[in-house]
Amino acid sequence: MESDHTTDHHLPFIRTHKNGRVERLGGNDIIPASLNPKNDVVSKDLVYSPEHNLSVRMFLPHKSTKLVREGNKLPLLIYFHGGAYITHSPFSPVYHNYLTEVVKTANCLAVSVQYRLAPEHPVPAAYDDSWSAVQWIFAAHSDDWINEYADFNRVFIAGDSAGANISHHMGIRAAKEKLSYRIKGIVMVHPGFWGKDPIDEHDVQDREVRSRVTYIWEKIVSPNSVDGVNDPLFNVVGSGSDLSRLGCEKVLVAVAGKDVFWRQGLAYAAKLEKSGWQGVMEVVEDEEEGHCFHLHNPNSQNASKMMKTFVEFITG
Repeated sequence: MESDHTTDHHLPFIRTHKNGRVERLGGNDIIPASLNPKNDVVSKDLVYSPEHNLSVRMFLPHKSTKLVREGNKLPLLIYFHGGAYITHSPFSPVYHNYLTEVVKTANCLAVSVQYRLAPEHPVPAAYDDSWSAVQWIFAAHSDDWINEYADFNRVFIAGDSAGANISHHMGIRAAKEKLSYRIKGIVMVHPGFWGKDPIDEHDVQDREVRSRVTYIWEKIVSPNSVDGVNDPLFNVVGSGSDLSRLGCEKVLVAVAGKDVFWRQGLAYAAKLEKSGWQGVMEVVEDEEEGHCFHLHNPNSQNASKMMKTFVEFITG
């Protein structure tokens, strides 16, 4: 019988074993969906890709039935989770709880998307799945909650880290594919953009840190990428990507000063502003915070401020 001894450590994300088994070191816990209100929000799971056994988790404010009867449909938020394309899901406690709070506070309908994870399913699987989910949501309004409650004139895409990166690419593809409805806005929280070389003198200079990010992308996430870490999927800022084609009316970019992706996020905002894109952009910077601090410490003052900014972006 083949040994299961660990052959490689990819801390803090996974261990890979000699027999090919992948052991995830975090993001495995699951909170079940429930039609019993939690913080006045109900949730349910629906399969959108039987082929790959992928689901979305939907969140609805419990009070919305009355509001919709009065003719007030809800903003629709499509959310892509983070986790370096390697860990987490919409069912992880951190994302279930976060989306519950967003939906309660913003009074919106949210659809949180599951996508296949690397290394078993390297990039571009995550992007392909995410686009399939967007199409499923828009196709004939594929669920009774979407049919009854969603205002398709107020559709928002959002994500953090890898999910923020995916959100950008979904915005580009939405314009290219000419979706039947225009995306109202995109929220990118601490977007995971990168390149082989520092973007400026304030970007990460530490060779060990840069090598670590490069290793994760090239060896685990996207080993088949011809351009390595300069793959346009990852190196959005330094590549020749035309951001003027971003298919939405407004964008919120949130960055954190102690995040390795800090300067890339700011450079993305600057590139978008200079691209000729016709939308409205807002940039929020938390200088003393780290990557996805609002998820790790949701009760902090800065996390509360970020939640307020996010909610106002959706409801404003």
